[in-house]
Amino acid sequence: MSDDPNHGDRFVRLDDGDLHVVEHGKSDAHAALLLSNAAAPTAIWDPVVPFLHGAFRVIRVDQLGHRRQAVPSGGYAITAQAHRIAAALDRLSVSRVTVIGHSSGCMLATALAEQRPDAVVALALIDMGPSLDAKLPDSPLFHLLMAPAAGPLLWRLRTPELIRKAARAGMARRVDIPDAFIEHSERLTHRDLVGTMRAAKDYLRERSLPDRLAPLGVPLLVVFGADDRRWRSSSAVEYRVVPGARIELLAGVGHTPMMEDPETTGALLLDFAEATAPAS
Repeated sequence: MSDDPNHGDRFVRLDDGDLHVVEHGKSDAHAALLLSNAAAPTAIWDPVVPFLHGAFRVIRVDQLGHRRQAVPSGGYAITAQAHRIAAALDRLSVSRVTVIGHSSGCMLATALAEQRPDAVVALALIDMGPSLDAKLPDSPLFHLLMAPAAGPLLWRLRTPELIRKAARAGMARRVDIPDAFIEHSERLTHRDLVGTMRAAKDYLRERSLPDRLAPLGVPLLVVFGADDRRWRSSSAVEYRVVPGARIELLAGVGHTPMMEDPETTGALLLDFAEATAPAS
């Protein structure tokens, strides 16, 4: 942790509400922004932050799930969420940034690169299919959860045990689910969950991630757990249309490499971020 009083856990004031931010590392170093999907807390990155904070200013944001945060003025659209993140970076005086996304956080990372091509110097995407064709079938329970009538009722009946089970659903290795998952899920509303899920699908329907990334000319690392149970890991090869893309498949790892194999994942992210960071 930095001794800088501006680092740590805080809220950044935006025009349409507050955004929860967690920072570690050197305040004067190149920034590395970590983005997860709305259903996961910033704690999902805890196992790999130690690999990064010695060399970078590590910034994590929660898009939703905190009592002081409001629904973005543009709704749940990926572009609206990315716009809020860009505004937060401005408030934090970050002009150049390496962006690392996980799952639907990869769509936020991509949208941010589309909106701020001058600011995003490199992208790392972790376990995100390039298009909806790469999605593995959702469970019947998930479909019920998304339903207008049954969904809100099921959401109110969730328990810590069910939350932990859902968090492990895409994993290939059994890992401890931190209490932060439970706390985040208990704060997240059913409206937030459904809104962000639908917005992510809409973004992919418009255009695949490789098609969006190919013209940007941004260095790209794609990390995929070979045994991902949410997205077909074989679909990672579709990112090769992006010039210079580097693709890494992790054997025996599922949808959450940061938690299932933090040593390998952290080393990959550090190597990529150091290789692509601008000179001081």
